[in-house]
Amino acid sequence: MRLRPRQDTGTIPWDPSTYGHSHSGIPLEVWRPSDSCRLLVHAGIHGEEPETTFALSRALRRLSQPPPHCAIVLAANPDGLIRGTRGNARGVDLNRNFPASDWQSDPVTHRSTLEDPRDVVLSPGSAPGSEAETRALIALIHELQPEAVIALHAPLACIDDANQGPLARWLSHRTGLPLVTDVGYPTPGSFGKWGGEHGIAVVTYEFPLASTDELVRSHVPVLVELLAGEASWS
Repeated sequence: MRLRPRQDTGTIPWDPSTYGHSHSGIPLEVWRPSDSCRLLVHAGIHGEEPETTFALSRALRRLSQPPPHCAIVLAANPDGLIRGTRGNARGVDLNRNFPASDWQSDPVTHRSTLEDPRDVVLSPGSAPGSEAETRALIALIHELQPEAVIALHAPLACIDDANQGPLARWLSHRTGLPLVTDVGYPTPGSFGKWGGEHGIAVVTYEFPLASTDELVRSHVPVLVELLAGEASWS
């Protein structure tokens, strides 16, 4: 696919569609592929990881036309991104709210930085799939029926796939990030667990702790390859 010149990449040249609304009523947007959906890439499900939205947007803006087989969600948690909070506007960690078999009602904790203890408390939701953003993403996946989904996160610097499938292996080889089967701590009710239970190949692409310039140099090109359908992962 021909890429846009850098001077033209200040905007996204085509419009998204809406697949739902956040708790606060913000449209949940998806850029759909021009053909059948083979891959879905979503970012910003944790509002404290805005670099995922930034990098995915930069990759999308390089394309001269809609990706042929890839759908893109830049902000799965727009309320959290606007507020700068990990959870959504109701204080729910959306990546612990999916109706997986291991969903738990206990509060979930996370770290303020990689060096801090896990002492910041959020809710997993009042029930599995209780949040509007969770339900909307599930409905979108049921509609699109992608072969695989990449969930962008930061800053654990790894490629996480319990099955170590071909897409995860390609990403690990292409980025130099280690391929792992888990992130080293329990994640009940996660998107990855839910996807695996529904036969979806889910890969968690964890950016390293890096500046935006470094992400543009090292990881945006990888995302461009994925979006443009040029990644040889199957």
